[in-house]
Amino acid sequence: MPELAKWEPEDNQFWDSQGKRIAKRNLWLSIPNLLLGFSVWIYWGMIAKYIQEIHFGSGGGLFNFTFMNDGQPYDEAGYRALLFTLPAVAGLAGATLRIPNSFVIAISGGRNVKFMTSLLLILPALGAGIGLQDHTTPFWVFIILASLSGVGGGAFASSMSNISFFFPKRMQGLALGLNAGLGNLGVSAMQFLIPWVITFPLFGAFSGDPYTFETDGVQTNMWIQNAGLVWVPILAALVILAFLLMHNMPFHKHGGTPVAVVKYLWLTILGYFGAAAGIFLLVIPWGGFPMLLKTFLIVVVAIVITLLGMRFLTPRETKASLQGQFGIFREKHNWIMTWLYVMTFGSFIGYANAFPKLIDDVFGVVQTGINKGDSTGLSSAGYIWIGAGVGALLRPVGGWISDKWGGARVTHWDTIIMIAATIGAGYFVSLAMQSENPKQYFIPFLLLFILLFATTGIGNGSTFRMIGVIFDRDMRGPVLGWTSAVAAYGAYLIPKIFGTQIKAGTPQYALYGFAGYYLSCLIVNWWFYARKGAEIKC
Repeated sequence: MPELAKWEPEDNQFWDSQGKRIAKRNLWLSIPNLLLGFSVWIYWGMIAKYIQEIHFGSGGGLFNFTFMNDGQPYDEAGYRALLFTLPAVAGLAGATLRIPNSFVIAISGGRNVKFMTSLLLILPALGAGIGLQDHTTPFWVFIILASLSGVGGGAFASSMSNISFFFPKRMQGLALGLNAGLGNLGVSAMQFLIPWVITFPLFGAFSGDPYTFETDGVQTNMWIQNAGLVWVPILAALVILAFLLMHNMPFHKHGGTPVAVVKYLWLTILGYFGAAAGIFLLVIPWGGFPMLLKTFLIVVVAIVITLLGMRFLTPRETKASLQGQFGIFREKHNWIMTWLYVMTFGSFIGYANAFPKLIDDVFGVVQTGINKGDSTGLSSAGYIWIGAGVGALLRPVGGWISDKWGGARVTHWDTIIMIAATIGAGYFVSLAMQSENPKQYFIPFLLLFILLFATTGIGNGSTFRMIGVIFDRDMRGPVLGWTSAVAAYGAYLIPKIFGTQIKAGTPQYALYGFAGYYLSCLIVNWWFYARKGAEIKC
């Protein structure tokens, strides 16, 4: 039954008799739903990587985009920068959609939201599979599909908010860590799966014809369209499972499934208003306006438009619920934890989104591992999934350790390691950019980046545990959703910043800038939560 008559997880008798069983069922159904959401949201970094490989391998004769370039082909640096637009657009849309998803559980119910997110994700997965079969598909079509994939990014906020209601406070760190960590594993699973499924016609005739091109003199056949198609049947199964087996909370008055679905769709549309404004500003030229400032202003515009739409363009009943939840914006610790969570999850999702193309652009690692026996170069597809996988798997560990030692303490030491790993990675990138043989610096860079991913995973668990302790039940869900929404802009900001620095020939500057931000987080966490006599010990 999707409706529960009672839910009191802090009541030990209720928890042991029935609550634990129901909570675990919803958790184990939530995880694959979230995993697929991350996969479809973040696969644009992989798709951009393979579009780039096909383009250059065919001598510029395939996927020869002229978008916003007066109908003229891009030079190599411009083309590489252009393709960073796809993961940036997906990141921007997903982060913006997290804003309504931060509040939608109380309005539409957890089960109703979960099956709808999987249903909507079928559209960009199927659309990408069809669009990638034709190399003349306009770039703007891929921009639209990347924005539709943002539903998967938005789903994180609603998923974490939903799971927080099912478990008692003493289990918040582990439960949220499992949901987020194994859900985040969708990034690594996608990065591992796509290089394999594009090597053969997975769906027979429905996969279409392969792209044939050369890499270092070796001919390759690639069904890049399978990168989208592979998710469609899995998503269809998850829609059915979520609809039949997940639950809504009894204290969330959603008005029944049809009404709840309409509310969810309307809030999603309002999120797309903000996302569309941001994407429009992203792709149009701003003349000589400073690129870094433009990048951050776009985030502000998307957030403000979305919040204004939710404030003034929702029905009275929905508006009343939102106004109550908007109380989190008056809480100082909501803003502090947002700043800290951007460091952990924003870094994780941003690096995961940019990593596939960043390796190729910095180290010249363009081999895919598809050509057996080809010993030239390094196989980036054999490495790119490791970092995100380590980060995702360590997220529940971070939550579990924080339940025992305290989230602020774990966050403190984790941040110190993040700073060191980021500076080290930037150092090896700078050496690679100056070297005639940049691949010699790839392994130390990779090891440092894996360490960096590991710290983002542990920090994700520790900061979410801090939120679970700082805020009560009514505020916990919206705060979890809001902080995850703002942090998700890392999926837009980091690829965009890397794209700008790649074009300028100084990608190491991006990493040094991120390290400076992490230093500010170290100070903020120590002052408010970790030091002796801190305002809140968590």
